Amino acid sequence: MVAIAVLFAVYVFIYSGFVLWLASGFARVERFNSDKQDPKTTFSIVIPFRTEEKNLPALLESITRLEYPKESFELIFINDASEDFSENLINKWRMANGSFATTMIDNIRLSGSPKKDAISRAIPIAKGDFVITTDADCELPGRWLATFDAFIRSRNAEMVAGPVIYGGKNNFLDHFQRLDFLSLQGVTIGSFGLGKPFMCNGANFAYARSFFNEIGGFRGVDDFASGDDVMLLQKAVRRFPEKVAYLKSADAIVKTQPAKTWGELFNQRVRWASKAVGYDHLLAENLALVTFLANLFLVISAICTTTDFFDWRLPLVLFILKLIPDWIMLSKTNGFFRNSRIVFPVFASLCYPFFVSVVAIWAIIGRYRWKGRVFKK
Repeated sequence: MVAIAVLFAVYVFIYSGFVLWLASGFARVERFNSDKQDPKTTFSIVIPFRTEEKNLPALLESITRLEYPKESFELIFINDASEDFSENLINKWRMANGSFATTMIDNIRLSGSPKKDAISRAIPIAKGDFVITTDADCELPGRWLATFDAFIRSRNAEMVAGPVIYGGKNNFLDHFQRLDFLSLQGVTIGSFGLGKPFMCNGANFAYARSFFNEIGGFRGVDDFASGDDVMLLQKAVRRFPEKVAYLKSADAIVKTQPAKTWGELFNQRVRWASKAVGYDHLLAENLALVTFLANLFLVISAICTTTDFFDWRLPLVLFILKLIPDWIMLSKTNGFFRNSRIVFPVFASLCYPFFVSVVAIWAIIGRYRWKGRVFKK
């Protein structure tokens, strides 16, 4: 019993060390402040969508507020077999906003990933120097493109990951997701600060068209249903790490919407976790394994206290050992995003190990449903 308790404590301690290391990396990524200047970069904004009629109005309205010359960017919408009036809504917006260069095409399924297929379909017709992807349930800040343009030119970057934050309501489900997502954003920025980037979010991700083709696009990772962002980033980092950068700027934060139900959240996180088996990055692989085991051991220790196999003090110590570095990371990340005042996440942290453990196990052995489709890992 003592040996098992020590093993559990070791893994939680290793996890805590990883988080504190990434928190130190977070501080190394400097905030970028751009001066207003004449734009040089042309962009192709690529937006795959499937049954997003309720979310598209907010995205389209934010596009009309972009502070960037209309002749310097285009919009490419890819309809992935929507089952509502999303396409009609976009067409109606196009007629009311004819000054925007807008293209709408249908997706063609060629691989196991509808979103990678959609982006690959858009690349050949894109005219911009850079492709920048976002999602149909997002809202874009006014200086989004202007900030990317200034950053690309100042850093000579060919692939740029940008910040994403959750909106949502003031309820436990949305608070839980905001805390979870803040931690993911913190890990993302921290990995860039350590010079070992392995995460990004396709809701705010830009790359030169020529660079996308140079690294072979999604070839080799197109069998995974998810990973149009992370796996592409890892391909780029393996070959040209000096050309990949993170844009840490409040003017570039894209807001997206959290899942509406626990079932939708579970399927979303299983979808994200399922791509971990396709990682080709040592830090990403080790962190995923240690995170899973640390949370699983915390759950097992808590369950075992009900049978008197462990003393109740063991899960308490493990919980505190994990909570402190998590809180440090969350505080640093929230300080940048300034999303809201976050409540000390004790209750959410109590739920989180159970949630993560079930998601990770289900991602390995089960299936998940997303946008009306059923996928295996």
